[in-house]
Amino acid sequence: MGADHTRSAPPTPPRVRRILVVTVVPLFLATLVAALVLWPRDAPRPEPGDDLPRYHGTVTRVVTEPCPPNPVVPEGTPTTADGPCGTVTVRVENGPDAGQEVATPIPAGPGAPRVGVDDDVILVSLIDPEDPSISAYNIAEHQRGKPLIWLGVLFAAAIVAFGRLRGLAALAGLAASFAILLTFVLPGISAGQPPLVVAIVGAALIMFVVLYLTHGVSAQTSVAVLGTLGALVLTGLLGLAATGATHLTGFGSEDATTLSMFRADVDLHGLLLAGIIIGSLGVLDDVTVTQAAAVTELAHANPNFSRRELYRSATRVGRAHIASVVNTIVLAYAGASLPLLLLLTADSRALGQIVTSEFLAQEIVRSVVATLGLIAAVPLTTALATLVTTAGRGRAGATVAGGPPDDDEPAAAVAGGGDNPRVSRPATDRAEALHALSTPRTRNTSSATRSEWPEPDRSTDTRW
Repeated sequence: MGADHTRSAPPTPPRVRRILVVTVVPLFLATLVAALVLWPRDAPRPEPGDDLPRYHGTVTRVVTEPCPPNPVVPEGTPTTADGPCGTVTVRVENGPDAGQEVATPIPAGPGAPRVGVDDDVILVSLIDPEDPSISAYNIAEHQRGKPLIWLGVLFAAAIVAFGRLRGLAALAGLAASFAILLTFVLPGISAGQPPLVVAIVGAALIMFVVLYLTHGVSAQTSVAVLGTLGALVLTGLLGLAATGATHLTGFGSEDATTLSMFRADVDLHGLLLAGIIIGSLGVLDDVTVTQAAAVTELAHANPNFSRRELYRSATRVGRAHIASVVNTIVLAYAGASLPLLLLLTADSRALGQIVTSEFLAQEIVRSVVATLGLIAAVPLTTALATLVTTAGRGRAGATVAGGPPDDDEPAAAVAGGGDNPRVSRPATDRAEALHALSTPRTRNTSSATRSEWPEPDRSTDTRW
């Protein structure tokens, strides 16, 4: 998660490093303590159900035939059963009939798998309740283990080939994220803990592990951590206010309704808020890391940027990033809810009633709250990164020029490099720079015009 910037940043002054340590370490310890307090010790275990025995098999033959007529059907209904009809011969690979070939009916009905010769399938054994000695096999679904393994190998190989050591760190961070979700967040919610609190603590724990593991322990990463944590808390508060104002209950999906039937003690309203927090974390990481890196790169490219100029330039980068990320969030939620959105075409109610219904209002709240959290993350992270990057430049400028520079005056030191001050520009260079700034730009493409400096506050967007 996040952007990869491998250029080494100038050293951060020791005073700034101490401030970051004093700020980040207590937050990390508080997250660990909260995780230990909320850790699910008595998580309910699934009760053994009446699951049918499942065995692996390989299709060796498929024979289709006309479907038999229905014995008695009401007038106006089809006279034959829905197809396809026929038999499938499957070689059983494990279980009591391993090595034998059994005949099963061709799967039919909505969502039934389409099978062919050499397909790897999963069989279920059906036992006759009147005579347990009689059993039959049916095809339940395809085996998906091998394709998923190969996809995982391709995924990991592509990340390592492109990212190298950083790619390995990203894979380790991904594994840590799933470990925290599966061992803390989901069991904690199942154990009856407040879903919103569990989600914030789990997201903070994922953030600390993933960011420092992927991007290393540095001032830039610490700024991204603080920006992400602040935006996460703000997203949770906005989600709490938005779901309360719209009176959402969490029963806006069929999955939530089914869950309430099996686990009546789960707070579905809190589960909705937890989903917003977890869903926003990945994009928040990307935005905050990019903003912290943008400030560092801009300060490295032009050490004479003042804090105001540095903040404005990095904010322009953040605006472009947010413009694309907002579309990403909306499309991600729309893609996940595509069957739900298709139901709108079959709904005869008025558009206003459909939009304000529980199932669609829930998706609107998700998108809006996540977007507001992202927008807030940009100025927050940019301001923190600007303060950290320009820290120590005042003392360096005072040492070289003989007096403390103002925040809006060009500084003489490299951003964050209070120990290695850069000698200020000569007076002749300053005069040329001021002349270039005050000279209006023309369409002349001569070398003199090309050497003029652009306006410091101009937009970086290309004009088409």
